[in-house]
Amino acid sequence: MKDSRAAGAERDTDVAIVGAGIVGATLALLLGQAGLRVMLIEGRESPASWQADSAPEPRVSALTPVSQQLLTGLGVWSTVAASRLMPYTGMQVWDAEGNGEIRFSAEDNGVARLGHIVENRVTLAALEQAIDRCPAITRCYGVRVNDLVLPISGSASVVSAYSLEDAKAVSLTLSDGGSVSAALVVAADGARSGLRDLAGIATREHDTGQVALVTTVRTALPHQAIARQRFLPTGPLAFLPLAVNDEWAQPSEAAPAAQRYCSIVWSTTPEEASRLQALSDRAFYSELQTAFEDTLGTVEWAAERFSFPLYQRHAEEYVLPGLALVGDAAHAIHPLAGQGVNLGLMDAAVLAEELLAGHRRGVALGDERWLKRYSRRRRSDNALMLKMMDGFRLLFGSRQPGVRLIRNLGLGWVDNRSELKRILMRQAMGERGELPDSCKPR
Repeated sequence: MKDSRAAGAERDTDVAIVGAGIVGATLALLLGQAGLRVMLIEGRESPASWQADSAPEPRVSALTPVSQQLLTGLGVWSTVAASRLMPYTGMQVWDAEGNGEIRFSAEDNGVARLGHIVENRVTLAALEQAIDRCPAITRCYGVRVNDLVLPISGSASVVSAYSLEDAKAVSLTLSDGGSVSAALVVAADGARSGLRDLAGIATREHDTGQVALVTTVRTALPHQAIARQRFLPTGPLAFLPLAVNDEWAQPSEAAPAAQRYCSIVWSTTPEEASRLQALSDRAFYSELQTAFEDTLGTVEWAAERFSFPLYQRHAEEYVLPGLALVGDAAHAIHPLAGQGVNLGLMDAAVLAEELLAGHRRGVALGDERWLKRYSRRRRSDNALMLKMMDGFRLLFGSRQPGVRLIRNLGLGWVDNRSELKRILMRQAMGERGELPDSCKPR
């Protein structure tokens, strides 16, 4: 791995990835480890790091076994596992306005675990360590993209032997005055993707009417490795189990509490989120405990609270000549099922698989026709997941008596259908559709 920071420098590469988050870094490794020259362009000044005695990060992901397999193949998962993660073996979902409930367990599905709750910073730091060991990847941090010039549609064609000169290159102008020439540029720069906007790609989006409040809490009772979610009239409240110690806590609070910490995601109305943010710590603990029906006993402590509005977005196009969108730049989803990062990792795995297959056949990396193979494989799955999450949000947000009755009866009906539950759980574990080879068990 090299760092490229010379202001005003002109650089060239095979693939330039804008955005070095979890999805962008994963894609860089998939391509770099296969021998392509990759440049990672990122606005933050330095790579991510993680310390064992650090407080839990409020942003976490529920990584599926399929995502775990992908990271294992890249040599990343062992670093994650040696840091901090919580395997969860059960899920519980229930309705606040009725007795409808559904439970899933790893044992019923014949697996050791359903997934892992991992702090985003832990995953990203592990990816950065693997990037350090990959000489094909160059990092260009502390800069942003100011301008983008794409080739004309259809100009990047099939060639007998690929080289950068065989395809019309994409040109990026950076904030440090430098430039980058690449056969392909990938937008991995998040839901508010500046690169997507520069390319003129429109999105279909809507405000969900909800704000997510996130923090870390400690409860009186252990979470027992179960991910729990209660659907309130204003939105879902999730308690995601963590495995942490108290090394970072105040001495008076220190206690052996490895299974008494949870990351919470409380999706609610903007007005309610503002009210919750303004509460004193003790008042917030009480509100949270009541909203979760004392399921884990007293809420004893909570970290700083953060909130952000929830939008669902879907890009009208995933690819243009010389450009591809992945992760939140292509689709932003409600966090109620914890699928956002997993969908993005699948984007990275499929795009890498298609790019490398085309490269072996002599196809230019930026060939729009070949890039559409990636778009066809990913867009429909992402669109279905977006519709499902929006449907769940609307279904459980309805106060109509008839709807409440149907959803409670439906939860109970599904809970009593073991085969259907196994199918649903396998889907939630990422086992759906045509998996790329990098995500299949070895």
